[in-house]
Amino acid sequence: MKRGLIVLCCSALLACASPDVALYRDQKPVLDPVHYFSGKTEAWGMFQKRGGEVVKRFHVEIAGRVEGKALILDEHFSYSDGTTQQRTWTLLKQADGRWHGTAGDVVGEAIGEVAGNALHWQYTLRLPVDGREYDMHMDDWMYQMDDHTLINRTTMSKLGIEVGQITLFFRKLQ
Repeated sequence: MKRGLIVLCCSALLACASPDVALYRDQKPVLDPVHYFSGKTEAWGMFQKRGGEVVKRFHVEIAGRVEGKALILDEHFSYSDGTTQQRTWTLLKQADGRWHGTAGDVVGEAIGEVAGNALHWQYTLRLPVDGREYDMHMDDWMYQMDDHTLINRTTMSKLGIEVGQITLFFRKLQ
């Protein structure tokens, strides 16, 4: 009984581990967030419960601009249930090469690192659901496929338990 509990706990901890973004350092094209997100970008995505059921689909229009040292992303979401949402990210590249980001519904800061064609973000997002708010841990991976296409896969969890996944496809327009 004890051994089974220990194995279960270790398995749960290993399931939370992400690969090191450095694994992608030689992958091309090299992702430069300022270059990719400056101008207009569109994205299409979906949220799936951990069992795979698609619960919500969405479209995002993104206007990116540089203000001083900050990359500003103004995102406008349209969801399949008719609701809309707006989020503005302020992203700053740090001296060590990592990225820090803030937005109105992000608790604290998002911390990200780029290597090759990949960007790995981790942050806490405050989500409204049925009149209540929940703080969800986001483990966010972006992969640039070519000059115009980026694929994003995010695992959303609460208290270390996966709640669902978000898949997004970005298309740079200009």
